[in-house]
Amino acid sequence: MSSDEILKAVFPLLEGADLAACTAVCKQWRNVAQDDYFWKCLCAKKWPSTCKNPSPPVTYHKLFTTFYKRENHRTLLPPRISLSDLEFYIDFWADGNLLFSEVVPGPALRKGNWTPPDGISPVMKYHLEGPEYKLTLPVEPQFAVPYTQTVSVSVLVARKDTKKVACVIHEAMFDYIERSTCRALAFDYLVFSPAYPFVSGIRAWIALLFMEGGKDDDIDVFGLEMDFCDAANSEEEVLWLLDMLDWK
Repeated sequence: MSSDEILKAVFPLLEGADLAACTAVCKQWRNVAQDDYFWKCLCAKKWPSTCKNPSPPVTYHKLFTTFYKRENHRTLLPPRISLSDLEFYIDFWADGNLLFSEVVPGPALRKGNWTPPDGISPVMKYHLEGPEYKLTLPVEPQFAVPYTQTVSVSVLVARKDTKKVACVIHEAMFDYIERSTCRALAFDYLVFSPAYPFVSGIRAWIALLFMEGGKDDDIDVFGLEMDFCDAANSEEEVLWLLDMLDWK
């Protein structure tokens, strides 16, 4: 038997990873291993129905090498927008009275862009230094909110590149106080463009960060925090998420 005939007798017995490795041995092995018959044998074991089509849409080699293993970690392409392209309009209300109102450039919200004041709780300090990606902003001047007041928040975001605006949070109530980390929390569900009909149920969370031991049962607010922990935990992922909003 010639060496080619020996290879043709052995290759059908190999698993896919081994057959793929054979293509890197030498030119002769590569030429023999690229015969689609061998890859059809592998596809017949994994997806028998694909071999019933007399004219498959792709070669069996491409079919097997593309789909034989589930791709769990895909590299995210660079986002089409940056924080520099964005401008956030943030408004807080307490019992119907305006409490805080700012136009915030996107880069000002970047994580680690400012140093929290002295006197915050160790748990709050650990929270702010944690690995989770959150957009944070100092509140200047700081303000106090009585626990008895109802506080709500609205957040709009504008794109400088397209001159469009989207809603991130619409009149969400701060109805949960997490005393362990000194945060008052509110959330709203993001509204996505009709171009993404199967994307839903993702929340935008916003928190008022306050000092421990406020006087007269007040919340002494020194900063705010916004995140999208349901689906995004890096700046790139957050930007992709914002890019999919229903921009008007």
